Amino acid sequence: MLKILLAASILALPALPGAALAQGAPANLRPTKDVAVTYRLVGMPAQGANGQAMPPQEMRMAWSVTEGKQRVDPPGGMGWMLIDRGANSAVMVMEPQRVVLALPANAAAAMSQDAPPDARFTRKGTAQVAGQSCTEWDVAVPQGTSTICVTEDGVMLRAASPLPDGSGVSRLEATEVRYGAQDPARFRVPAGFQEMQMPTQPPAGDPGGAPAARPAR
Repeated sequence: MLKILLAASILALPALPGAALAQGAPANLRPTKDVAVTYRLVGMPAQGANGQAMPPQEMRMAWSVTEGKQRVDPPGGMGWMLIDRGANSAVMVMEPQRVVLALPANAAAAMSQDAPPDARFTRKGTAQVAGQSCTEWDVAVPQGTSTICVTEDGVMLRAASPLPDGSGVSRLEATEVRYGAQDPARFRVPAGFQEMQMPTQPPAGDPGGAPAARPAR
């Protein structure tokens, strides 16, 4: 289940979050204001089902510009992810188990750092999503091409990205956008949780269960 939680979190992140470092990128690819967004996620592969997709899921994300952090609440309520862009770190918080899993450095860096300079942005037009105006862009990187729709203040309202295994396309679309100050407590790891380090690779032969974790040092 943890693999699905992680996959959903990563797919739901803005396709290329960061400053406008890449070719022709829009001015803002991260929110410049505190905001909370509810998304509808379609096309996630079902666990253990070849070629089958999960039913549409709801995902929530929130950004605290002051804290420099992003919170992702993936489908299923199994936990939530906290991304600290200033520290280049990311953790999974599993509240029922009272466990905090620190993601490997390479995974955390991919989520918290800026867009790669070799990304190519092509402007397509404009759209209305969840009552907000956004500009549509095709984003090409060596791994493939995604389509995103981003507001002038950096909120991603829609994204479509090919799945890593080439089996289909994941789609994310905002259904509600709420601007306003975010509660700082929602961007902090609860006290007293056991800290563990997620391994870089899951154990061999594990088809979908949680990868073994080790206590953080």
